[in-house]
Formats: sequence, C-alpha cells, structure tokens
Amino acid sequence: MVGMNEIAAYWDAAVSAFDDEPDHGLRDARVRAAWARRLDDWIPSGAPGGADVLDVGCGTGTLSVLLAERGHRVTGVDVAPRMVAAAEEKAEAAGVAVTFVVGDAAAPPVGAGRFDAVLARHLLWTLPDPTAALRAWAGRLRPGGRLVLVEGRWRQSATARPYVPEAAALPWHGGVTATELALAVTPLVEDISVEELDDDPDLWGKPVDDERYALVARVPRQPRRGGEADR
Repeated sequence: MVGMNEIAAYWDAAVSAFDDEPDHGLRDARVRAAWARRLDDWIPSGAPGGADVLDVGCGTGTLSVLLAERGHRVTGVDVAPRMVAAAEEKAEAAGVAVTFVVGDAAAPPVGAGRFDAVLARHLLWTLPDPTAALRAWAGRLRPGGRLVLVEGRWRQSATARPYVPEAAALPWHGGVTATELALAVTPLVEDISVEELDDDPDLWGKPVDDERYALVARVPRQPRRGGEADR
C-alpha cells in the first residue's frame, strides 16, 4: 500500500524543478494564455466576485494563482508542505489572495466548505483510491457545481523520476483514459463533456503524442432520489 507520507516526501523532493515543465510553471506567455483561455471556458465567472474554486493537488499553485488573477476565490490543497510553501510565495508575488492548505487532496481538509468548481490536474494517477477521491470532490460541490478533471493516459511515466514504492499497484498508475474516467464519474454527475487537449501544443509547450483531455461535469442541481448526490 502506497503511504501518504511517501507521496508527500516525493513531491517535496520534486518542488525545486517542478515549474521547469512548461505546463507547470506557465513561464511562457503563450502557454500561460492557453491555460487561461481553457480555464475561462471550464470555470466561468458567473456571479460578480467570481466562483469559489477548490484546486486539489495544487502543487506550486500556478493554476490557483491564474484563477485568482481572473477574479475567482481559490482554495488550493496539496499533501506536500514544500509545494504549498512555493504556492504561497507565488500568490504573494502575484499580488493575489489564495488560501493554501497542506492536506490530502483526495479528502480535502476544508471543513464544511462548498465550492462552485473543483479542479484537479494530473492527480488521479497518484492516488491509492481515485474513485473515493472523485466521490469526495463531488461532495464538495454546490448544487450544479462543476467538476473539472484535466487528465490523460501517458505513453511513458508522468514523471521522469521513479515514483514511490509500490506505485505500479496504484489503480490508475500511468494515467486514465477519458472513457474509463467518464464511467467512474457518471454515477456522481450529469452533463459530462470531454475536451481533447493533446492536439494543442500551446498547453504543453510542445507537441505531445499521448492522450490528454479535460473532463468537465456538473453535479445535479437537485438531489437524486435517495440522496446519492449529497453523500
């Protein structure tokens, strides 16, 4: 069984080079603009003051900061303390207010907080129980809220460094296809859409040849019979 302490230690060790990946650091203006356009589509502002967004597995906080710059109220959660420290520094440098919390992204420690959107990017492959995480995230959404999952199925490991011991036993090690993820999410949501992302090199700073996509879904506006949507 992969332990959370091992996962936290892995990502803490990776923090110094994490933003070197174009889609992590968003240092290139073209890459940053490409992500900003997608986020505007996936998480519209809605009411004045933006949306309440939970960024699970926020890493160094780049997307959290980008969302805050676009007027949203953002909470970022990550299991790695050094990642969260880097995210806090990034938000301060950008002059935006983001709440960052150290904790298990699969079970976000945000109390009774509810959100208009939950965002997860390239996270599910790292989790010991991704289906439980999906249930937890859906449960954090307000009625009609959006679940935004940016995922993929990698032709090679999602990281150049060997992952934690026993990682090969993780349910979605190496990523998850859009078809498989849609099947897992269907009991929790409605109005599922899948947007291919592997054909847009601006998002990644280079062409890619593996499956990358965004699955966007909405939880029901009314509780389903038996209260399933509220659990």
